[in-house]
Formats: sequence, C-alpha cells, structure tokens
Amino acid sequence: MKFAALVTGETSGDLLAGLLLDGLKPQWPGLSSAGIGGPQMAKRGFQAWWAHDKLSVHGFGWEVLRRYREIVGIRRQLKARLLQQQPDIFIGVDAPDFNLDLEADLKAQGIKTVHFVCPSIWAWRPERVEKIKRSVDHVLCIFPFEPALLARHGIASTYVGHPLAQVIPMLPDRAAARAKLGLSAQDQVVAILPGSRESEIRHLALRFFQAAALIKHALPAIKFIVPAIPSLQGKIEEAARASGLGDALQVIEGRSHTALAACDVTLIASGTATLEAALFKRPMVIAYHMGALSWHIMRRKKLQPWVGLPNILCRDFVVPELLQDAATPQALAQEVLRWLAAITAEPEKIAALEQRFTALHHELQRDTPKLAAHAIAQLLQN
Repeated sequence: MKFAALVTGETSGDLLAGLLLDGLKPQWPGLSSAGIGGPQMAKRGFQAWWAHDKLSVHGFGWEVLRRYREIVGIRRQLKARLLQQQPDIFIGVDAPDFNLDLEADLKAQGIKTVHFVCPSIWAWRPERVEKIKRSVDHVLCIFPFEPALLARHGIASTYVGHPLAQVIPMLPDRAAARAKLGLSAQDQVVAILPGSRESEIRHLALRFFQAAALIKHALPAIKFIVPAIPSLQGKIEEAARASGLGDALQVIEGRSHTALAACDVTLIASGTATLEAALFKRPMVIAYHMGALSWHIMRRKKLQPWVGLPNILCRDFVVPELLQDAATPQALAQEVLRWLAAITAEPEKIAALEQRFTALHHELQRDTPKLAAHAIAQLLQN
C-alpha cells in the first residue's frame, strides 16, 4: 500500500492537494496520506498531523519572526516522523518557505520529493531556483510557461494546468449564485475578499470596508458580500461592524466561489483568489498592504510590473492594482465605482475583459488530477 506525505500551508493549497489526492486514489486504490493539511484533504481521507493554518504566515519582518520558533519546531517534528515512516512520495503543495527545506532533507535521505506549484521565480526571488533544484525530484507546474523556465536550470517538471480552471465553470451561473445568497437579479453586488490569512485581515479588512462605506455613499442600494473562512470570520465581522455598513454587508462562511459568481465587481486581496475571480470573468480591483519592512523587502525583490495573477498571466494591467500606500479607501472605492459605471456606460470594456479571461480559462484548463498523478507515477517508476 502506497503512503504519500503532503504538506500545505493555506486554504488555496488545501484545495489543490484535495484535487491531487483525487488523481492519486485511482492510481493507488489503497493509498494512505498524512502530514499537514486542511478540510478539503480530510474529505479525501487525509490524516492531518497538524492543521494547515499552523503554517499560514505573511510578510518578512515581525509577522514571521513571532511564529518562527513554532513553525521550525513543527518542521523538525514532521521531518523526524517522515524519516521514520519513509513515505513512498513527499508532495509539498506550495508553501515553499516551509516545504523546500523539508524536501531537501527528505531527498537527501532517498525519499522522492515533488513540489506542486512552481515557486514564483519568474516574479521575484529568482535565486530560489538553486534551492528548488537541490530539493525536488519533480515540479508540477500550474502555468504553461514554467516548464521551459525550469528546464533551463535542469529541473524536471510537468505542466498540469491550474485545477481551478476545471472546478470553475466556463460560464458561471450568476442567477443561481444570487438566489443562494438571497440577492435579486437587479441588485448591484460587490464581493469583498480581504484574504485568507490573519495578517491579511489585519492589514486589509478595515480599509476594504472603509472603501465599501464610500461606495455605499455613492450608490445607496449597493450590496456587499464577504466570504470568510471560519477561523477568521469573527475578526472580519468585527471589522465590518466598525465600518457602519449595517445590512448592506453580508458576511458568509466560506462560499467564496458563490460570492464571485454572484457579484458584479470584486474588491480583492492579491493572491490565488484573484485568479479565481478572473476565471469567474469578473471585473476586479486588486489591493495589498503589509508591514513596512515586508513591503520594503518585497519591492526590492520584485521582477515584474504586476503582482496580481490575472495581470501577470495576461502580461498587461487588465485590472487595477493598488498596493501599500496607494491602497487607500478612497482610491479603492474610486476604482470599484469605475467598474460599476462601466457595466452600463461601457459594456464593450466589460466584454473585452470577459473575452481575455475566457481565453485565459481555456489555456489553464487541463485534467490536473490525472496529469499530476501520471507524473508522480512516472517518477516512482524511475
């Protein structure tokens, strides 16, 4: 019976790992899996020795240092357990700061290692490519341009498509999503997604809700939907109450895809959720804010003019990005209002955006679980 060890550090990785397990199970019907993961993995029979949110950190300064000892301790314990149990394969799902060092240690002891989601060496920290080469036997890439980049450095990889492109329908059903949320077809709706990490909520939620208050002042009938992961729902609701939006704002548990399908525009934190919004073909305003030290380091290491995945993949500013000091409530509100006005005044602008996002959707749509499982099976046969 095959034993796969997996580690993921956040909600998006939990989804990716869950889909990967769907592909591995037919390959090895008796597969057992364990490590660090979340609820999507648990649904597939994964045994979580630690919850994935234990690894969810953000930034470079104090935000990381205050959790450093705990995370290093988890990695040390996990390494010892895996070396004792000797899994057939170790799969690090994203979380490169945690996984690459662990993968290097396991690979040195003869355990096959796979990293699912190529670290963004094309966006920042290109020096990390040498660590990838040292740490992993194979990389599963979710963007089509990545294998050629890795091959130049002698790293084996496979393009498996982006799992979200399979999960999200090509033509989202807005009416059905609105019905689930108690919204009418006539409502103007903004989905607010301030992030899935505690530090993101701390830095972004209040300014997003302050922007929402300004939008409501301009459009009194506007409705706001805020999906929240259960562990952060209380903090989000607290920030929402402070904004004074009242009944105009609805915080819901999870269901981010329902919120994106239902909305006209989304105000959204930079990250995987922006790609989800693009696959739902929704206009968006991307924003991010972090501690001053983290921002200083990030800005120096950045290799591209974009930070939002839709813009990176389209190689253009197809949607606005407001980062750090630029992410004021006033500026965020202004950009959201521009999109809302364009829906009626400039429908050709909305149609052009939808066409670009539809083309992107087709490019990313592959049978990811099957392709990933095949690549892993090939690795284990070698």
